[in-house]
Amino acid sequence: MLETIPDVRDGLTRTERIILYVLDQSQRELNGRNVPTVMLYGRVLEYVNLSETELHVYLDRLGVKGDGR
Repeated sequence: MLETIPDVRDGLTRTERIILYVLDQSQRELNGRNVPTVMLYGRVLEYVNLSETELHVYLDRLGVKGDGR
């Protein structure tokens, strides 16, 4: 339930915050290179249970582009 309630400070949900955290950590490990979605998905699953389709919805909502833009 708490995963779907936006934080009053910035409007991010717990799941969105986890995705951005994992994405940042993964990019640091890859020296700033793009993180493959499959890699991101596997790492996000360590924190929250969601489908691959749900991950793509969150990434679209967060403005994360999969084509290097």
